[in-house]
Amino acid sequence: MRRLFLTAKPMRKTSQRIHQDKRPNTAARQPVRRDTRPKGPRRVILFNKPFDVLPQFSDEAGRRTLKDFVPVSDVYAAGRLDRDSEGLMILTNDGALQAQLTQPGKRTGKIYYVQIEGAPQESDLSLLRNGVTLNDGPTLPAGVELVTEPEWLWPRQPPIRERKAIPTSWLKITLYEGRNRQVRRMTAHIGFPTLRLIRFAMGKYQLDDLALGEWRDVSADV
Repeated sequence: MRRLFLTAKPMRKTSQRIHQDKRPNTAARQPVRRDTRPKGPRRVILFNKPFDVLPQFSDEAGRRTLKDFVPVSDVYAAGRLDRDSEGLMILTNDGALQAQLTQPGKRTGKIYYVQIEGAPQESDLSLLRNGVTLNDGPTLPAGVELVTEPEWLWPRQPPIRERKAIPTSWLKITLYEGRNRQVRRMTAHIGFPTLRLIRFAMGKYQLDDLALGEWRDVSADV
């Protein structure tokens, strides 16, 4: 009987390049941090925006904008306030302040006085306090109080359209986020459309006695 002898093949030396430690380039993965410091002196402007004024400094259609009221350059709105809403806007060149006031993760409180159509019950308001689900997802719980019309409030021009057969009510709503037309969508969701909306505060900044269409420089305030 013939015996078969298998000759073992010599092992090849593995190329050192194949087993090189492939360490990630951590330097390339570092996030780029934007410089949020003001380019010039820090500016913080409070502005009481009237109804029918765009929350920007220019408009190709010739509509009223911030430029018609605030003669200050190189400041930008911290968050928006819709054309059909009124009240506090903060204009600044401080990127860190703008982020603090507007980024969802910061949970900065924003207070609104809202006139709605109808007379809600506590069961209606509790829905907003617990959070409702809108078409862009659930809202955070909001502070909601039924209040009387603020004594300091100015008349709106033009006035809202009221229906004689339907009463109106006022709410004080505190949000900790800022989605597009969020307050209006929230009140409509529970069956009480918003007729008028005034932003009173953003964080520590408030309207106080600031007249409609007027602005105040609070840059020196800490």
